Formats: sequence, C-alpha cells, structure tokens
Amino acid sequence: MIKFNIAQWRAWAPGLESVDAWQAWSRQPALPENSDAAPDVSFLPAMQRRRLSRLARMAFSVGWPLAEGLEQLPLVFISRHGETPRTFEILSDLAAEQPLSPTQFSLSVHNAVIGLWSIMRGETSEMTALAAAGDGLEHGLLEAATLLADGAPHVLLVITEEQPPEAYASWIDDVPFPYALGLLLTPATTGSCPWAAMTVKRPGPNGPTP
Repeated sequence: MIKFNIAQWRAWAPGLESVDAWQAWSRQPALPENSDAAPDVSFLPAMQRRRLSRLARMAFSVGWPLAEGLEQLPLVFISRHGETPRTFEILSDLAAEQPLSPTQFSLSVHNAVIGLWSIMRGETSEMTALAAAGDGLEHGLLEAATLLADGAPHVLLVITEEQPPEAYASWIDDVPFPYALGLLLTPATTGSCPWAAMTVKRPGPNGPTP
C-alpha cells in the first residue's frame, strides 16, 4: 500500500475551469459541448505560448499554478495518446508526400511537454512521461509515490488527454472530451488524512493478476 497527501489540485476541460464548476459537474456529470477552447496560459511569454498545442496548454494551465514558489519539483506526466492532432498532421503530410516540419515532429513526441516544461521553468528535477494504457492515474500515482519515498518533499502529477481527430474514432474511444488534471502530492504525515492506494488481484486469462 502507498500513502500520500494531495496538497492541492487543479483541473481543466472546456467550460470547466473553476473548483465550483468541477464540484457541480461531479454531482451531475455530463459531456461538455464540443469546443476548440483552450485554457488561458497568459502567464507565459507570447513567444513561448506560440509553441504550445492545446494538450500542452492544458498541462501547463493545471501544473504551473501548483508549482508556484516550489523549486526542484519532480514531475510525472501522464497521457495515453499524447499529441494526436500533431501526429495526424504529420502522417497526413507524409501520405501527401509533403515535406515534414522538424518543429512539428519534435513537439509531437511523448516527452515534448516535459521538455518544454523544463526549458520554460528552468527545472532540472527528475521528470517522467508515461503512457500506461487505461491505467495512467494508477501508474502515475505509483511513480509519484516512489519519488516521495525517495525523499522528494513534493511531486507534481499531471494527467492530460486531447480529443483525437475523427480519423482515430475507430481506435480511440476513451477520451470523451479533452481534459487535464494536476495533483500536487506530498508524503503522508502523522496527523494528516492521507490517501492510500493498493494493488488488488483481478481475474486474467492465465489466473489472477495484480
């Protein structure tokens, strides 16, 4: 079993940007309307904002405020599908025998967001980008817990998924709307009310699996 505290959190989805909005949504969950809206990242210089896709903007919008005032903050970034719109553009250009953009390619890889985060914040702490199928939250918490156990006083966990292009509809059915979640995790302490996670055995084709 792993234990940890959630010191702060932030989340974003189209039309859901405040704590009150998310609390209301949790009482009556519903799909947000399709929207090209992107979160406000005006805290970044304009030159830096230009490089950010919506997925990156979502990650920065939930993560940056949580990192305020904290130095040497390890980051765990989770996304199952990553930059699907950029990837689709690259594949479309390739199919049309058009020249590929080195910038687009460099920003489409799975660890592009943490690379940009490191550059823009001047952050040199350990950073990890994971794609863990449908168990991203669980693997992200496990990765963050190991960093806390190794002595980190805080760990930032960011989970984000972009709405994939329509061409991927037959293969990607687990992203009902674009979203991002940021959790600032700290070690469980005496007298606190920590969260806990444990492994459970579930049936598998070859017997129980953790």
